[in-house]
Amino acid sequence: MKAMIFSAGLGTRFKPWTDSHPKALAPINGKSLLQRNIEYLQQYGIKEVVVNVHHFAEQIIEAVNENNGWGSHITISDERDEVLETGGGLLKAAHFLNDGTFLTINVDILTDLNLNDFIAFHKKQQSFITLATTDRTTSRYLLFDENNRLCGWRNKSTHAEKIAIKTKAVFEKAYSGIALFEPGIFNKITHQGKFSLIDVYLDIAAQNKIMSYDHSGGKLIDVGKPESTLIAEKMFE
Repeated sequence: MKAMIFSAGLGTRFKPWTDSHPKALAPINGKSLLQRNIEYLQQYGIKEVVVNVHHFAEQIIEAVNENNGWGSHITISDERDEVLETGGGLLKAAHFLNDGTFLTINVDILTDLNLNDFIAFHKKQQSFITLATTDRTTSRYLLFDENNRLCGWRNKSTHAEKIAIKTKAVFEKAYSGIALFEPGIFNKITHQGKFSLIDVYLDIAAQNKIMSYDHSGGKLIDVGKPESTLIAEKMFE
């Protein structure tokens, strides 16, 4: 299986580090977020990885080259001309990922999610996309029906809501920034340029099975702000 690590973001919430570095290289107990995610994937035999770059791209490329990909084969997807967000970034890397089921993870996510269990669930459910979720508190939720199928999205702060499938009861789950895809996704994307994968999920959910895999209770942290590095260092040695 191949994977993509989304590493191109500007990291505006992670200042002052991101004034002179990419967030992907922020250290957690001596290892960068990027290195930690590459080594995390290696634990499950995933060593073919595409990493997209934009903000201080040269620093990421240099780190990958100097460390020989930390033991993995790393392909760089260059977005220096324009950061494409998760959807646009995925579409740009289609040629690398379109030959089988693949996984994506945001570089600022650290977790102990068992990917073998995640992949087994995806296959058993015959999902088109499976989204890792937890029951943690957040401002934006994905909405699922009683069978754990994606049916919408809700922003608790702005009260904005998008419904893809009407259902009697919906259950809010927080997206973990990790997903499994079937390669047919590239034939379903109609957006171009810069766009979010969340928009893609909602566009295709009614016709394609997008499932939640709940891994509540395990380790998970979004290293989104500088203060979260201290929490991450306590969680991940």
